[in-house]
Amino acid sequence: MSRSMGPLAKKIFKGVLVAELMGVFGAYFLFNKMNTSQDFRHTMSKKFPFILEVYYKSIEHSGMYGIREQDQEKWLSNKN
Repeated sequence: MSRSMGPLAKKIFKGVLVAELMGVFGAYFLFNKMNTSQDFRHTMSKKFPFILEVYYKSIEHSGMYGIREQDQEKWLSNKN
């Protein structure tokens, strides 16, 4: 019975590992896109504001301030 659990455990481990890697690369891609594109941040502010808030807080936590304010100034000036 323990022999049949070995291959199943390996498949489960591989599935979890693949899911974790996809999550890490997805988070990196999303952060990189938000970090380099103000237009993408504007799209995120409309569709997923909670994700954008996490981005702003992580940037501010790392010591970079003013990005949120720059974005808000540009978006307000584009409305007028």
